Amino acid sequence: MQITIVAGARPNFIKIAPIIKEIEKKKNEGYDLNYRLVHTGQHYDKKLSATFFDELSIPDPNVNLNVGSGTQAEQTAAIMIGFEKELQAFPTDLVIVVGDVTSTMACSIVAKKLHIKVAHVEAGIRSGDLKMPEEINRMVTDSITDYFFTTSKLANNNLMQLGINEKQIFFVGNVMIDTLLSKEKDFRQPKAWQELNLKSKDYFVLTLHRPSNVDEESHFKNMLNEIITSSRNKPIIFPVHPRTKKILDTLDINFENLHFVEPLSYLEFNYLVKHAFAVLTDSGGITEEATMLNVPCMTFRNSTERPETCDIGTNVLVGSSIEKIKKSFEKLFDGNWKKGAYPELWDGKASERIIEEIIKIYNL
Repeated sequence: MQITIVAGARPNFIKIAPIIKEIEKKKNEGYDLNYRLVHTGQHYDKKLSATFFDELSIPDPNVNLNVGSGTQAEQTAAIMIGFEKELQAFPTDLVIVVGDVTSTMACSIVAKKLHIKVAHVEAGIRSGDLKMPEEINRMVTDSITDYFFTTSKLANNNLMQLGINEKQIFFVGNVMIDTLLSKEKDFRQPKAWQELNLKSKDYFVLTLHRPSNVDEESHFKNMLNEIITSSRNKPIIFPVHPRTKKILDTLDINFENLHFVEPLSYLEFNYLVKHAFAVLTDSGGITEEATMLNVPCMTFRNSTERPETCDIGTNVLVGSSIEKIKKSFEKLFDGNWKKGAYPELWDGKASERIIEEIIKIYNL
């Protein structure tokens, strides 16, 4: 059996690593499993791409489509053109896409138009916010997917409400957690740890990149002001996403305890998360990592596609309301943040379950 695995951006790399490891394991056990890894080049910054491949022991991709930057439409079109040529040159039995980035949607469309089966890892999650490009990507991908691998029973329900046959849905757990648990022992201090004299549980990690938070300059500046004011002078480490950096460069942001750092590798970033007093973010994936590392997490969004991080984990949605941000920090400093637990099947074995199901589906 021939499988094509698609990766395009940071969250994808984290998700494909354990899947590839499991395919190689099963192949060594004698199963007829072969794969071809396609990197679309959606993330092209070395820190956001090549470093992740090295640290997560992902083999070099068989091809990099090198699509680079562009508008949503330009990037989608470039991925589709490149991936169509790839599939025509290297036929496959199954395309595996992961997550909800532009590459996920674009490659699913191409595969289906070439009559190739699609498996979506992390299927069925929904934020309900159609202003998020990722929500469109999820909806389109799930509308044409053949096999749905989910991280929660809520995701199963979302899919069944769309009329998806229950036999096509497989609740397997979270492959991001597979990677987190297997790599936790390898987390390492970034340079900023020594340079800023950081101490465990005495600083914040901040990430912001959603258009709703950073595109409107006055809103972005007001949010940062409130975060700084409420932080009680604890250091705030802000690894700056390239998209956010362009906006920050136009603002006059200068606070003593706010430290901008270059994008960090996977092992460095999660070292910071593990030892942080709290995580401040608008990313979905980081809320999952914070939940598993049992670190308080504030999410600057009004909705989330990962409600289990709020219902079960350490995450709380605080939106962008200045008053709510202030109250959330007060609760954190008062020691009243909720205690988190681990969601069901977030046990490091999701990729095993995925490959076992594929073996059953294809009678290997």
